[in-house]
Amino acid sequence: MKGIPTVNHRRGSVCFISLLAGLIFFLLSEIPVKATPPTLAAGGFQSATNQVETPFGFLTGISRSDYMLGDMWGLRPWLSRYGMSLNISETSEYLGNTTGGVKRGADYDGLTQMSLQMGTEKAFGWYGGTFNVSGLQIHGDNLSAKNLHTLQTASGIEADRSTRLWELWYQQKFFDEDRLDIKIGQQSLDQEFMVSQEALVFVNTMFGWPMLPSADMPGGGPAYPLSAPGFRLRARPIDSLTFLGGVFTGSPAPNTDPDPQKADPSGISFPFKGALVIAELQYSYPALGSMVSADDSSSLSGTYKVGTWYDTQRFADNGYNSVAMDRGDYAFYAVMDQMIWNDPNDENNDRTIDFFARAMGTPLEDRNLIDFSLNAGFTFHEPFHNRDDDTFGIGMGYAKVSNGVSDAETQFNLNNPASAGPVQSGETFVETTYQYALTPWCNLQPDVQYVFNPGGGIANPNSPGENVKNELVLGIRMNIIF
Repeated sequence: MKGIPTVNHRRGSVCFISLLAGLIFFLLSEIPVKATPPTLAAGGFQSATNQVETPFGFLTGISRSDYMLGDMWGLRPWLSRYGMSLNISETSEYLGNTTGGVKRGADYDGLTQMSLQMGTEKAFGWYGGTFNVSGLQIHGDNLSAKNLHTLQTASGIEADRSTRLWELWYQQKFFDEDRLDIKIGQQSLDQEFMVSQEALVFVNTMFGWPMLPSADMPGGGPAYPLSAPGFRLRARPIDSLTFLGGVFTGSPAPNTDPDPQKADPSGISFPFKGALVIAELQYSYPALGSMVSADDSSSLSGTYKVGTWYDTQRFADNGYNSVAMDRGDYAFYAVMDQMIWNDPNDENNDRTIDFFARAMGTPLEDRNLIDFSLNAGFTFHEPFHNRDDDTFGIGMGYAKVSNGVSDAETQFNLNNPASAGPVQSGETFVETTYQYALTPWCNLQPDVQYVFNPGGGIANPNSPGENVKNELVLGIRMNIIF
């Protein structure tokens, strides 16, 4: 991509390994000093006051806090005086398939995120306003595109290499107790809509933005690394009930052929094409602000969501030899996060097991690649005593190829027996992961995924007459908050 920074995957691997080795050396070489943890103050984080002395002068000022760089040598407190907060994070990972795929191998990929927010009340006395701007620097290679050819991609940060604007919006609260607020500007829907909080610990993309909109919405929808201009309203008429709704541009890029990310490599095209309307109703129990005891069964909290979306764009018909364009597309979805166990001996209620599930479907098989997708799994928070910030998870994802696509492929095979190919059906994967907290600002995450029927049953371009074989994907991810 012209003008966009790139990272050679071998160099990226060396950088990641060097970063990991350096981090471990740094942790081992620290002289422990009791530090005051950071607290959330109005307009930003109040940084830790006690600093960790290290044997290296250039590391002086790094605090044992929620951030690797502590108060950034006074930058964070200075920004906080003006109602601003700065957040920088790096996600680096190395993933590889040991079986299956179109070829075997491993690749490094990484993502640097930066966001700056300003609270208007502290900045200039205006109640309830927040300005937000965030950007992405995506580097490394894409294992799913190169090796796996799966529908449900192996990593949630895989994308085209680029440095791009992500979100740019203003949010305004009304009334007290956060009963009503609106947001306007460039937004990524995967930050608020269709979200299962328990699923976010996993590495596979589909535990974030689901498979159905990824395949069926123009350009994959306004979700990482894309976003779209729009308006969002959130209302909480009673403590347990929240309504979320919005209207956004129908496509997150000026055009989606062949690659919407390349059509808008910097994220500043701000397209206005058609409309995407989305609405979600959320129910939480216990209600926000209610008090329950740890030994009461009612402390097994849960959140349930139902929603729908409609896009006014035109969509290509899946019919064999069809050049028709169908107007409009929609789907329905439901999300559940339910705690099923908490440790009665844990004073902080951190040790829990939770179940999550998310399903989405559409009846419009004539214009969609995927007509049903499902994610489900379990998370175990603090699986070992005194490892408060560790999480173990096991989950799965399923994507069903629509009958419209499979019927068209069947018809093609009947009419062209000499060049007949496989008929797609569905793809399933399972994932197990463990997020290990090295420090409050760094965690390591070994990860294992296994994919059944990759691509829903597609031909292997390197082995004519054979489908892509089942894939075992192994990897490790590092998250650092600077």
